[in-house]
Amino acid sequence: MSKKIAIIGGGNLGTAIAEGLISSGFVKPEHIIITKRNIATLKPLEEKGILVSNSNTEAVQYADWVILAVKPFQIREILLQLKPNLNTKRHTLISVITGIWIKDIQDILGNEFTLFRAMPNTAIAIQESITCICKINASAEQTQYVDDLFNQLGKTAFIEEKLMDAATVLGACGTAYAMRYIRANIQGGIEIGFDVATASLIAAQTVKGAAELLLTRHTHPEAEIDKVTTPKGCTIAGLNEMEHQGFSSSLIKGIATSYKKIVSDM
Repeated sequence: MSKKIAIIGGGNLGTAIAEGLISSGFVKPEHIIITKRNIATLKPLEEKGILVSNSNTEAVQYADWVILAVKPFQIREILLQLKPNLNTKRHTLISVITGIWIKDIQDILGNEFTLFRAMPNTAIAIQESITCICKINASAEQTQYVDDLFNQLGKTAFIEEKLMDAATVLGACGTAYAMRYIRANIQGGIEIGFDVATASLIAAQTVKGAAELLLTRHTHPEAEIDKVTTPKGCTIAGLNEMEHQGFSSSLIKGIATSYKKIVSDM
């Protein structure tokens, strides 16, 4: 029997998950139910066969797997609402809520449920996220299912929960860092003669290609750098100038600063 999925929270993240799961063929549209107070905004999903509801209770009663995709300040009220309808033998919970730890959910529901905590990034909207996942009380079969589910939406990495803040910085804030690098590339391209549209295309596709090389070949970045740096060439001249200006150092310091900020705000 196919597993049925309830997505509690039909905002940007919840709808992106639903879209990705049906686009990939991982689950039939009619086996997903998604909730939101104003279900009119979910009309495009409903037209694709996904069930929509303004009742979280109804969704949980329908499903076996429950994806929690609400705002952090809503989670306590929603879990208390759902608790009478949740069953440890039937329901498995996946939280994609930023800043909510497994213990926070256990404090409300108890320690018996199988819980996954997943942290995707904004590229989930185009099924290219890196989703970091941790778990408790999960079987090998349940773990494989969650891995398969989020692999429809990009790639996955299972980590210890204590690394979730670091994963947020590297995988979520990292999107902004990459965008800033691409923006600088575009600005440099314009300075040396390209129009903005052409510079944007070249910069973005070059970064995409570089990332795919690492993901496909499983090589270290320096190995790929060595392939395009020749003695007295323009690549090494540019790289050395960037390092003289503190390129790698400033990026590392930025990551460390973001991490210190997220930890200090807890």
